[in-house]
This record gives sequence, C-alpha cells and structure tokens, in this order.
Amino acid sequence: MGAVTARVLVVEDAEAIRTAVVSGLGEAGFGAAGRPDGRTIEDDLATFRPDLVVLDVMLPGRDGFALLDVVRRHSDAGVVMLTARDAVDDRLRGLHGGADDYVVKPFALAELVARVTAVLRRMGRTPATVEVGDLVIDAAAGTVLRRGAPVELTATELRLLDYLATQRGRVVSKGQILTRVWGYTDYDPNLVEVHVSALRRKLGEPRLVHTVRGLGYVLRAEGEAET
Repeated sequence: MGAVTARVLVVEDAEAIRTAVVSGLGEAGFGAAGRPDGRTIEDDLATFRPDLVVLDVMLPGRDGFALLDVVRRHSDAGVVMLTARDAVDDRLRGLHGGADDYVVKPFALAELVARVTAVLRRMGRTPATVEVGDLVIDAAAGTVLRRGAPVELTATELRLLDYLATQRGRVVSKGQILTRVWGYTDYDPNLVEVHVSALRRKLGEPRLVHTVRGLGYVLRAEGEAET
C-alpha cells in the first residue's frame, strides 16, 4: 500500500470544502483532483479517468444531476453526491439517476472518505484485503488476522488500523489520525495515544505500529523502510 489505489475527481464550487476533500482523499491513499464546476468534466473523464466522481448538487452552470448524466454516459466511474441536509428529493433523484451513494452537508471528512472507499471496494477498484507482514486486514468485512488467528478490534480500532494501512510505510501525525479516524481535529491528542496503545496490545509482537518521535506513527512490518 501507500501507492495510489484509485483516482477520485471532486467537483465542488466551495473552495474550502473542495480543498479539504482533495487533501483528505490524498491522505487516504487516493489520487484526487478538484474542479470548481463541470466545464471540463468530459475532458477529465477522458484524461484523468477517475474511478469515482464526487459531485456537489448545487454547482454553477451545469448542476450535479446534469453532470451525473454525463458521467453515466461517458464513464463507468462510481458517483457520490453531496446534498443539503433537507434535500430529500435531491438524494432520491441522484440515486434514481445512477449515483452510488450520497453524503449530506455539512459532513465529517472521515465520513466522506469512508463512503468513497466503500463504493470503490464494492466496485472492485481497491484491494479487498491489505497484508502487512503476517497481518491481513479486510476492513470491508471487519476482520483482522495475525498469523492466521483472528484479532478482535473495536470499530474505532479497525478504522485506525485501516487508515494506517492505507498509509503503510508513511509517518502520519496525531492530527492526521484525528481528522481521518474521528473526523475532527479538536480532540485531545492523548485519545490517539490510548487507541494506538490498545491496538498494539491486541496485534501483539513483533510490533507493527511504530512511533516516530515528534512526528507520529507508521505501520510497517519488520525489515520494511519508511517512505
């Protein structure tokens, strides 16, 4: 892992949201690109060739539904729609039009990344399992094996391990983990330490989750180098 597993195009006119989503998807191991509208979507589908498109419904020019139709006619990419909280009709229209999922604004970045990941897994665009040494992770099935034996993890510990696996060999900070696993950055960083310690205890030896002093944590099998 650590390499790009899938490409995601984000079409969102709000710059702050677009930038945060592209950054979050990049940290999750995806190749992500952002556009403020759909003026170039036909070219993007042909050249960037996204595996999934995140579409805001309310866009200048062609709206998200018009772009959904373009994606369905020109690509086999998955689609996740971004809709307003009270726009039930929009959500139904998007799903009937071929969208694979939707996320309601305002949303936690972790939720959007999780939904994108789930759609891509259902489409077979990301590996079903991740292997790190003698550890086998199947986040979609909620199972973890170490030397063939099941490891019982809480939902939060599984999200933490899955994120570290997407960043295998890369050092990730406590802030990055808080954003990706919990969806916020204003929690006590000690929360990360507590869950990392619990995860290490359950995974056993030799240690796979390593501390890089002053920087964060890295998931790495014995003998593997940091990237």
